[in-house]
Amino acid sequence: MNYRPLIPFIALWIYGTSLAAEDENRFSLNYLNLKNDSRQYASDPVLEFWGYHDSQGDDNTVDTLKLRYYQPIEIGKLRGMARLDTAYAKNYGPSFPAENQGQYSAGNTMLTVWGSHPNILPNWGANLGARIIFPFGNNGQWAIGPQIGSSFKPTEGSKTILADFSPLVRYMYGFDTKNNSFQINPNQPHLVRNLQLFPTIGITLGPHTQIRFWDENGIIYNSAGGGWFVPLDAMVTHRLSRNLLFAVGAAKQVVQTYNVFNLSVYGKVSYSF
Repeated sequence: MNYRPLIPFIALWIYGTSLAAEDENRFSLNYLNLKNDSRQYASDPVLEFWGYHDSQGDDNTVDTLKLRYYQPIEIGKLRGMARLDTAYAKNYGPSFPAENQGQYSAGNTMLTVWGSHPNILPNWGANLGARIIFPFGNNGQWAIGPQIGSSFKPTEGSKTILADFSPLVRYMYGFDTKNNSFQINPNQPHLVRNLQLFPTIGITLGPHTQIRFWDENGIIYNSAGGGWFVPLDAMVTHRLSRNLLFAVGAAKQVVQTYNVFNLSVYGKVSYSF
């Protein structure tokens, strides 16, 4: 894989997050009055119900129901968040076995953890974390990967429609096991080897409403065989109360030399308690 095009982006991000922690005032002035908010975490657990309808081309579609749970982490000075995803999926189309079409079956299950500690890289304003994907349902493999993310929000009193800028980079590495091989499962997907980029941007539309870009679907580079998946992803969120939020969104591929989907329409209901 040729990482050279990504080196300036990653280097600038690392430099910027370090600079933000060392001199927040100068960082705020130079970056449109943004402050580093990476080490602020939600204090309440959150339960989300998601629904997706994905068109994969050639009359193939996938409907997915997903349950997502966020649990705040507080161990000594360590602060962070754990996220658990599990899903059921239903497939249609000529590329799927006829006997399995129209029936929901177990989908992907994954655990993501991220956070920070004041004594670990104290001058670097970013979150470190990792994701593990379990070999359940239609995934057919184990996959693990590190991630790094940051969050920047406008300083108090700033007159801007920008809600936040929250970039994230993750690399996923899939591997096989003796009980999950191509001989046992001929329909098993190819092992995951991809770089995921989320240049997430939130824009304020109203007191309780935002539009968020590249929050749910990010850019993917397939390092195993080459190719990019670059979507235009947008999600509108509206908070009904302190505890209840709903959202609807859609993503359309713009560059698809690596196939993920052609069009995705999705929504969620989020409840914090």
